[in-house]
Amino acid sequence: MADLSLELCGVYLKNPVIAASGTFGFGREYDALYDISLLGGVSVKGLSLKPRLGNPPPRIAETPSGMLNAVGLQNPGVERFIEEDLPWLLQKDLAVIANITGTTQEEYCRMAERLAPTGVHLLEMNISCPNVHEGGAAFGVKPESVYAITKAVKAAARQPLIVKLTPNVADIAENALAAEEAGADAISLINTLTGVAVDVHARRMILANNTGGLSGPAVRPIALRMVWQCARRVHIPIVGMGGIETGEDAAAFMLCGAKAVMVGAANFTDPMACPRIVRELDAYCDAQGVARAQELVGTVKEN
Repeated sequence: MADLSLELCGVYLKNPVIAASGTFGFGREYDALYDISLLGGVSVKGLSLKPRLGNPPPRIAETPSGMLNAVGLQNPGVERFIEEDLPWLLQKDLAVIANITGTTQEEYCRMAERLAPTGVHLLEMNISCPNVHEGGAAFGVKPESVYAITKAVKAAARQPLIVKLTPNVADIAENALAAEEAGADAISLINTLTGVAVDVHARRMILANNTGGLSGPAVRPIALRMVWQCARRVHIPIVGMGGIETGEDAAAFMLCGAKAVMVGAANFTDPMACPRIVRELDAYCDAQGVARAQELVGTVKEN
């Protein structure tokens, strides 16, 4: 068996497979199927200061090799998470990553401050959210806004900060560099691509929100390209995601420069996807004669 363990921003993970935010809840439902301690970590459902109901239905649409979601960050709020879900999660032998969201810089900072004294191991900041003070443009669209929000939240945070980058930009590597220069401890990418689904018989959009975030294997080539691009520009760790369904998919992201990976949409089509991917990554390393999985990181051969 290969050594799959690693340190991510000083936090020990037994393997590089992390359940992605928004696809795993707070882990309880999946723990009824298998012991989630088999995973390296869990990035919990995106948290806001106050509870959010999310968008009206329909808010999920299946697409070729993927899915669109416009759930709208429905969550019970940070206080309920800390009181009800975090104590249970901390009993599990894995890294607990709190994914935080907001519509103002102040909200992000308050979230970081509120989570600082808890046992959360890492913060993952979702900057695909609309900045209400800037006309609704996402915090993660421009390098200068990435820099500003990262610098502010890093100052407020006690845990290492992972900045989750949106792919809906001109040059994601520039935004990765901005996050690094502002003090981010790591970056994760990619968040979903914006898309629409149309009911041609009703002649209308399927999602009540009109647009949604595209995830699943359809986005994998784009995600791999963006991870590869960012790995050539930054020196902080990268957590890669986007359509990972197998251990070999995970290996491809690591070869392109990701230190760890997150598995999202695959959890919906196969609830046992994450532990299976751990086993398949181990088998891949054995077949390749790789003693430590981290030896794969950033070693893809370019033509």
